[in-house]
Amino acid sequence: MFLLPQACLPWCIFLILTAFACRKPERDAMPEPTPPQAPDPTTLKGPMVFQSNFEAGCSIVPYGSVNDRIIGKDNSLSTLSDWDMLETTVLSSRPYFNYNGGDSGLRAARLTPDPLQPANRVLHFRLHNTWLDGGSYRGRVQYEFYNVRKGYKEYFQSVRIFLPVAEFEALRKYPASISWLTIVEIWNNITWSQTVPNRYRLTLGIGKLVPTESDLCFILDGQDCELFADGSQKYTTLWTRQAPTVKVPVGKWFTMEFWFKEGNRENGRFWMSIQPDGGARQIVFDVTHFTHASTDLAPDGLTHVNPMKLYTSKPLMDYLRQQGLSLNIYWDDIRLWAR
Repeated sequence: MFLLPQACLPWCIFLILTAFACRKPERDAMPEPTPPQAPDPTTLKGPMVFQSNFEAGCSIVPYGSVNDRIIGKDNSLSTLSDWDMLETTVLSSRPYFNYNGGDSGLRAARLTPDPLQPANRVLHFRLHNTWLDGGSYRGRVQYEFYNVRKGYKEYFQSVRIFLPVAEFEALRKYPASISWLTIVEIWNNITWSQTVPNRYRLTLGIGKLVPTESDLCFILDGQDCELFADGSQKYTTLWTRQAPTVKVPVGKWFTMEFWFKEGNRENGRFWMSIQPDGGARQIVFDVTHFTHASTDLAPDGLTHVNPMKLYTSKPLMDYLRQQGLSLNIYWDDIRLWAR
């Protein structure tokens, strides 16, 4: 065995340590991205576009042979509360409640007393069953705030929501996960026109992440859409988020606020909070990602929104009907801001 002279040992140790110190790492360490600063909701709203408390002066009337629309001015507010003016000053088409079929025994949008305070009037969406819609059975009630005259780069919405105990507690025990119970949908651009490129939708819903009994949570995703010549569609999910730590309030009113900012992977933004009556505000989502199609190099603003929606599948509705339940959601005090 060869032994180094004792005098050489310090030099050998020095050379070994130097070699390790100078060796380039196998890959450069990537710095962690800096999370965006949490927004201050008071700075996000822009000019107010519309508001309503659904009080006296408003009414719901038939629109065509299948759908309904809300008309009149909410007398509880002094400005920007005239439903009829939407189609002349804000939109270039008539907004309405779209059911995509069915009849009033299966679904409806109605102005009704508040479930907790009957002197207060609110908007009530009800689904009692599903019907054939676009080749499959589903249930839908949605308000179509479509064809904004000048596209919004930013859109802020506040609305109060009440989810009844019976059906939403039953959904905690639904024997599958829930990924389809939509309450808001944003189209940027619309996905059903052959003449519109760069199709995209952002979907906000109520979900259940496991097939066993569990609390409900809010779910969110952004998707590109390809529209084929026969009208069929293919959606590609760009990103998805769930909020399992924020329990969906049931049996009490809560205020939901969200801010949509048109942008790409680096500067698109969706922020959302809820605040139960008598409780603290909770941040549900703060996402930086595509809020327009990933192929869109020149986005021109948001023009189509379903600010209030109740849309779900046949299996979920069948489950509720087997227990003698329908699916209901109540809305109040809607406010829209944009720029």
